[in-house]
Amino acid sequence: MSQRIPYHQVAPEAVQALRGVVPYIQSCSIEAALRHMVELRVSQINGCVFCVTMHTREAHEAGVNQSKLDCLPVWREAPYYDPRERAALAWAESVTLISQTGVPDEAYEEARRHFSEKELVDLTLIVSMMNLWNRMAVSFRLPPSTRP
Repeated sequence: MSQRIPYHQVAPEAVQALRGVVPYIQSCSIEAALRHMVELRVSQINGCVFCVTMHTREAHEAGVNQSKLDCLPVWREAPYYDPRERAALAWAESVTLISQTGVPDEAYEEARRHFSEKELVDLTLIVSMMNLWNRMAVSFRLPPSTRP
């Protein structure tokens, strides 16, 4: 795989604007370990090698245990996740696959059992931004060794 366009060099203003959301996400109501697991799961779904590499490292640094990282693609079958994590992962998958799921009421109701309105907005922002970053990195084939 070779990089198509170094978008961070071609449009640095756009990347800087996107990075403007990062401080909010890093300090929002969603704890770092859960945020990194969600970002990693979204990136796995979207097939983003750059983001999978980065968020695996960040999740590990945030204290996510190796069993959770190893089993994230099969989280529904794995015993390692608590109900809040399961609700977040289900929500992240549903929002990421919105054209297929439509984000059904059941997903919303389960997420609301575990997240306040503010937390659910923050979680949805995390998922949405991760999808945006994935679409940029996958479209332009950003390799894992590149740091935009």
